[in-house]
Amino acid sequence: MRRNSQPQQRDLWLEHWRDEVDAAFLYRRIAAAETDAKRSKVFGDLAQVEDHHVVRWEQVLRGAGAAVPPLRPSLRARIMALIGRLLGWRLLASILLAEEGRETKGYLRGALHYDDPNASRTAGELAKESAEHAMQLGELLGVSGEPWHRIESGGFLRNAVYGFNDGLTANFGLVMGVLGASVPHHIVLVSGAAGLIADSLSMGSSGFLAAKSEREVYTHEIAVEREELHLMPDLEEAELALIYQTRGMGSDAARRAAKEVMANPEHALQEKTQLELGIGEASMSPLREGWITGLATAVGAFIPVFPFIVLRGMPAIMLSFAISMLSHFGVGAARSVFTGRGAFRSGLDMFVVGLGIAVIGYLVGEWIARTL
Repeated sequence: MRRNSQPQQRDLWLEHWRDEVDAAFLYRRIAAAETDAKRSKVFGDLAQVEDHHVVRWEQVLRGAGAAVPPLRPSLRARIMALIGRLLGWRLLASILLAEEGRETKGYLRGALHYDDPNASRTAGELAKESAEHAMQLGELLGVSGEPWHRIESGGFLRNAVYGFNDGLTANFGLVMGVLGASVPHHIVLVSGAAGLIADSLSMGSSGFLAAKSEREVYTHEIAVEREELHLMPDLEEAELALIYQTRGMGSDAARRAAKEVMANPEHALQEKTQLELGIGEASMSPLREGWITGLATAVGAFIPVFPFIVLRGMPAIMLSFAISMLSHFGVGAARSVFTGRGAFRSGLDMFVVGLGIAVIGYLVGEWIARTL
């Protein structure tokens, strides 16, 4: 059966192998940067376990007749390491926490659906170890419960990357459109500056309102759950016991655990909102979220405008196009941290998007200039 495994399954096993190689590389980077000896040892131990996972997937791949590439971290992992160096290793550890959660769920699916018995057994065993990794990381970062079930509002890095992407894309299209209309140099500058201000204010206010709305929804749902716990504690205790049973706990143990939790009203509220409603604490305040998104948007929008501040004519146009296209590739590669796709493929996708925006914007501007 191993030799006849479906090619798409072998691709998944190879993806698992790459993920484990990247994880071992990143855990070692964090261990080297961590100043606390105890925490550094934890990350070093995690790296060694990831090395063991690499070997396990190598055995699965070779058993299925698949070639194993050279052992080196991916471009995406190197970008993540750079992010950790620039913005702090705690942030990188938070990203790895999400990665461990994604990995756990992927392994659980694989344990049920892989045709190869060896791959299924490996996925099942590594799902448990990945879940343990997530719990360890969660404890180090102050995250309670099962981290892969948490819902968070985004975070600093995600808002910065997506705000930067929006500002760059929107203002690049605007500048190219104005250039297509063959307007004077100062009109390009004014249009670019106006686009920068408008887009950054729009994105900043949108980020603020989205975070505020999310917080209001969470607050309302928690208030409703608090009232339910007060008015019908017996029913809420039965619901909590049922939730525990769906997670694999025996019925008697689930009832005892639920009774113990319900003895502390605040603990019960926290447990119910997390397990039943899927609500975690918001990671950022609305004001901070708005500022970060708006500022990142402004930085991205400034890139296509900057060359027209220092240069004129064709040199300014060529420089604006070049740095905007490179920035599109870079922000696409950075987005791979969240999407899980390859950094080069994500960067290339954004490069193509940027090129399309430039061409369409220029042609529209030229068409408007001809028709006026």
